[in-house]
Amino acid sequence: MILLKNGKIIENNQLVKKDILIVDDTIAEIEDEINRDNAEVIDCNNLLVMPGLVDVHVHFREPGYEYKETIKTGTLGAAKGGVTTCMPMPNLNPTPDNRENVLKELEIIEKDAIVNCYPYGSITKGEQGKEPSKVDEFYDLVHAISDDGMGNHNLAILEDQMRLAKKYNLVVASHSEDLNYVKNKAPEGEIIAVDREIELAKKIGCKYHFCHLSTRKSIELVRQAKKEGYTNITCEIAPHHLVLNQSLVNLNTNYKMNPPLRSEDDRLACVEALIDGTCDCIATDHAPHSEAEKALEFLNAPNGIIGIETMLPLIYTEFVMPGLITLDRMLELMVYNPIKIFELPKRDLKVGMIADVIAADINHSHIYSYSEIQSLSKNSPFIGRTLYGFNTLTIVNGKVVYKK
Repeated sequence: MILLKNGKIIENNQLVKKDILIVDDTIAEIEDEINRDNAEVIDCNNLLVMPGLVDVHVHFREPGYEYKETIKTGTLGAAKGGVTTCMPMPNLNPTPDNRENVLKELEIIEKDAIVNCYPYGSITKGEQGKEPSKVDEFYDLVHAISDDGMGNHNLAILEDQMRLAKKYNLVVASHSEDLNYVKNKAPEGEIIAVDREIELAKKIGCKYHFCHLSTRKSIELVRQAKKEGYTNITCEIAPHHLVLNQSLVNLNTNYKMNPPLRSEDDRLACVEALIDGTCDCIATDHAPHSEAEKALEFLNAPNGIIGIETMLPLIYTEFVMPGLITLDRMLELMVYNPIKIFELPKRDLKVGMIADVIAADINHSHIYSYSEIQSLSKNSPFIGRTLYGFNTLTIVNGKVVYKK
């Protein structure tokens, strides 16, 4: 039994002081004051107590690339960041493109994950775009399919797999990038791919989710599809595309990712999408790489940064504190919408719900440091940045898995 005392929860965009009693794995009571002699009491005075965050786009690298990250270290980072539910992407070895390989990943998750993990299956075999993955074999083990990291270039295969996704009620999550623009990462590569994939999603009607949108034009294409009533089309934006632009890169490989940082106008378009509802959720694209890999010359260094530990403080500091989005909108973007889109097990800060709960310090600033990073890799552009809203406590399924 755990008793969270003196925390502040979000009710109708307001912060309201409440005590929360957790019994076994369930939220048993939420009241103005609760006292239990036999409970483990955790003082949450002046902390923002929230349902655990959901990140539908992470790379935990296991199996196959454990020198970058493992399920254990990735979920340790998630717990530190206040993320209690993750969806690891399928660019692994072996790729989860058949039932056996998905089960292998699930076995590691069952053994080592300290937060909830729901893996993706791949769209194509080995994410190579040449042969379809065996969705018929593994549809019951996943919530979504993706070839993240690779654009969908074989549209005939993509269309067939979209039909299977519709049949099995899976989400197709797209890394939208046209093959002709892969080397120079020009914005047109994203725009062309988003445009043609929207047309396929309209035609087929499966749930189609655009990963890490980063350009004004591609965001406008999604906005227009939503205006036309295509509720099956959704999108995410990564924190780094919301707060950084290409002027900061300066050949520093910790600013190198795909999609790359864009112009300031594109960044502002991402912010507008966050505010007006075009953006359905925030997802980190947490992409660990070893320090040796990131020490290579800029052109040869791999794309990607870690982000699961800094998502909450970045969004709170840069968007909630200045009043650009409300507390309720923050919960929509990082808890409720991702659960709804991917039909994940429901989580909320309500009596009777499973106790996935976090507590963030919104009153004191903190400088994010290299030494505190729980991820196996340290490739973050936010080291040294002063932010509010860092998580201090994570409870998953009623158990404390992180406490500062």
